[in-house]
Amino acid sequence: MPVYEYSCGDCGKRVEILVRSSEEEGLSCPFCKGSSLVRVMSSFAYHRSEGDRLAGLDTSTRSSEDYYKDDRNVGLWAKKRMKEMGMDPGKEFDGVIEEARKKAADDLKD
Repeated sequence: MPVYEYSCGDCGKRVEILVRSSEEEGLSCPFCKGSSLVRVMSSFAYHRSEGDRLAGLDTSTRSSEDYYKDDRNVGLWAKKRMKEMGMDPGKEFDGVIEEARKKAADDLKD
C-alpha cells in the first residue's frame, strides 16, 4: 500500500496516510478529524551524479572529515585533480576507486 501525503482544508496540517486507492474516499484528518483532505505532491530527494559532485569540488582546499563519510566521495578529489592536470584517469583508475569506496564503506560498518 502506498503512502500518500494530504493537506487538510480544515486545520491546514499536512499528513501522510497509508491507504489503498480504493479507500481514498472517506478519509479524515488524524489531527482534527476533518474530511476535507486534498492529496498533494510529496517532496523528493535529488541525488547528485559523480559529474555534478566533481564540478562542485574545490581541489584548492581540504574537505571536511564529514565529506568522506559519504563513500561516493572517496577518490573524487584525485579524479578531479588528474582531470585538471590534463590527465585521463581511465577505467583502471575507476576500478581502484571502487575498491577504495568498498573498503571505506566496510570500515564504517566496523
